[in-house]
Order: sequence, then structure tokens, then C-alpha cells
Amino acid sequence: MLSEPILTSRAENGRDIPLLVWRADVPLRAVSSGPLGGGIGVRQWVLNATVPMSYDRNDPATHLAELAADLALDGPGVGLLTGVAVKEVVARTDTGVRAWATVGLGTPVLAAAPAPAGLAQRVGTVNIVVYVPARLADSALVNAVATATEAKTQAITELGLPGTGTPTDAVTVLCPVAGPEAAYAGPRSTWGAPLARAVHAAVLAGGARAVVPWSEQLTG
Repeated sequence: MLSEPILTSRAENGRDIPLLVWRADVPLRAVSSGPLGGGIGVRQWVLNATVPMSYDRNDPATHLAELAADLALDGPGVGLLTGVAVKEVVARTDTGVRAWATVGLGTPVLAAAPAPAGLAQRVGTVNIVVYVPARLADSALVNAVATATEAKTQAITELGLPGTGTPTDAVTVLCPVAGPEAAYAGPRSTWGAPLARAVHAAVLAGGARAVVPWSEQLTG
């Protein structure tokens, strides 16, 4: 099972920057679009790291691996980045499915719209972490990412924002490695339906409140 996340911090450039860490009691199957530990595989932890809006490293996977090592996170894991202060994480549960979201919607975009000449440096990442208490087939893990994304987009629409997401959103879904295998995770399936409801509720709640980038909070 995946534990509730622990809020900690790291010292960087004279500042304490927040980190959110989930640890698995036993290794879990996972699918992720995160810069570290992306793809499908067995993972033991998830790290969601706040970064300043001036973040310009071109090696985020290496950076996240360094942060994981500093936290003594052993084995393979998933690493995510966001401009949101991760202490603002929102959690929702539905029928045993647990979803956590850090929601920054300062840069909503329509996925298929032409790219603008430049994007304003505003907090704009939605990171979603989901735990499903049943083993999902590889196809169902991929399906679960699609379902989570659809639920996120539904929430953004209900918030009245002109977008389907932001340019840097990431999704991670984890489940047990053992047990009967569920073949589907679409929004009307046994596990996809509660996943959709939990993600929708978390993103809707997180997006309904004003979110200021962590680096802007420092200056008031």
C-alpha cells in the first residue's frame, strides 16, 4: 500500500523548499509520465518537489534523483516537479481509490490549440498521484492515466478555465503487484470510475482556491 505523503523540505540557495514524499510498504506497479521513473514498472516511492518559477535546469531527472538520494529513498521511484508549494496538496478517496493533486492552473492551455509565441511564467502544473488497491494490467494502467486526465479536464472545465490542462502536467498511478488482474480502468470500469471521481474531486478542490507560486510567496 502507498502511505500518506510526508511533507519535508530541502535546503537550496539559502531557502527551505518543500518536498512531498510517498513511500510504499512493499514495491508497487506504476505508470507515470514524470521526468524520473516514467513509464511502466515497479516503484517504491513518489517524490513531488517544489521548484521556483525561475527553474531552468535541463536535467530534471538527474535533479530529482539527487533529491531522492538526499532523502535516502531506496530503489526505483517516481519524481515530479511543480511550482506549487506542495504543502497545498489535496487528497480525495472514493471506494478505496486514493488521489492526491497539487494544482497550479496559472497557464491553462487547450491541448490541440496552436502554441502561443510565449507563455507567461505563472504557476501552471497539475501533478496527480493515484493509488488503486487492485492489480491493474499494463493496458489498464495506461487506461487509468487517460481516465485521470479526462477527470482533470472535467474539473478544469467546471472551474471555467479555457484549457484541458497545462503544458507540464504529470500523472502517476500505482497499484499492487499481486492479486487478480483488472483488465480495464476506463471511467465506467470497476476501478476507473472511483479513480475518475477521486481525481475530479481533488483537482476541483485544488483549483477552486487561489494558488500563488511558491517562489512568489517568499516575497509576499
